[in-house]
Amino acid sequence: MKLLIRNLARTTTEAELRAMFEAHGAVQSCNLVMDKDTGNSKGFGFVEMPKSGEAKAAMKNLNGRDVAGSKIRVKKAEL
Repeated sequence: MKLLIRNLARTTTEAELRAMFEAHGAVQSCNLVMDKDTGNSKGFGFVEMPKSGEAKAAMKNLNGRDVAGSKIRVKKAEL
């Protein structure tokens, strides 16, 4: 299941994002969307988790959590 994570602090790294989700299960892929001009994070990213049960648990537990001063939003990515 592919999850969309929004409202991330611009300082959040891909490694930090991966670690947050790995606490809830296996992470297949994790990527932050970066600005091509500045190389900085655009404040959102995607995490893919192979087991939907683990992905749903991560969504439930992480949605609305305060991370580095920003309340993140986690939902299923619309493909």
